[in-house]
Amino acid sequence: MRKPVIIDCDPGHDDAIALLLAFANDKLDVKAVTTVAGNQTIEKTFNNALKVLSFAGINTVVSKGAEKPLLRDLITAPEVHGDSGLDGPELPPPNFKPSSKNAVETIMEVINESNEKITIIPTGPLTNIATVLLSNPEIKAKIERIVLMGGSMIGGNWTPAAEFNILVDPEAASIVFNSGVPITMCGLDVTHKAQIYKEEVEEIRNIGNKVAIMVAELLDFYGKFHERFGFKGMPLHDPVAVAYVIDPTIVTTQSFYVEIEIKGEFTNGCTVVDYYYVLKKPKNVEVVLDIDRERFIKMLYDAMRKYN
Repeated sequence: MRKPVIIDCDPGHDDAIALLLAFANDKLDVKAVTTVAGNQTIEKTFNNALKVLSFAGINTVVSKGAEKPLLRDLITAPEVHGDSGLDGPELPPPNFKPSSKNAVETIMEVINESNEKITIIPTGPLTNIATVLLSNPEIKAKIERIVLMGGSMIGGNWTPAAEFNILVDPEAASIVFNSGVPITMCGLDVTHKAQIYKEEVEEIRNIGNKVAIMVAELLDFYGKFHERFGFKGMPLHDPVAVAYVIDPTIVTTQSFYVEIEIKGEFTNGCTVVDYYYVLKKPKNVEVVLDIDRERFIKMLYDAMRKYN
């Protein structure tokens, strides 16, 4: 039985690879793709999702979501993803039309019409997901789990305390983390271990189909940013969340109480993890701590081989 999922993303190089991994795997049934502003503006992330899916021959429901966080001005990441949000390969314009519904409408429609509970995989800021939960609280009962890329126990990558996706919209993250929906957090603790090395990028390129070559070209650009910070390879943040949903045995997890800092001067957007259980509060988040990197990379190889 294929697991029904919605992917909410802000492509972004690693979001694009996460999408391709999800659509290539026969364990997932991707019901819709929704986009949010984050790595770039909403127009760019929306267009990037359409272009990547079109290039790969995937025609699916794609809806545009929030153009800014709930309460804050938008932060983007051109330093990582370039001016387009997906610099590197030259992709042609999309060849199919997006949904006329916005992201929140699409998410609610998919969940309400499904006979099974839906797993949501957010790989960007949580603005769309928080809006769904606020506007339709009863929908929580129809969500199997939210498996998100974001957060960290070990410090941030955009500020000393905060990971980028949570920092962009910490109020939305706070709503999601406190929603009562089962949550798995794939943060920097695991994604910095989910690195792909240059020789493995060449393995993907050598698969030889146009999608694999495009992914290698994405990683060529994406790697330039990470080289400056001493990474041996490139952390594939967003695909980890998809990999978890495909095969939870590929990772190691532990449950904790996690809260989002929304008022701190130096810690805004921090995912505060009660590692030693000092608050004695119910554990609300399954935190992913480690990954079988070799199995993860093989999963990517297998996905790329399925494209023409």
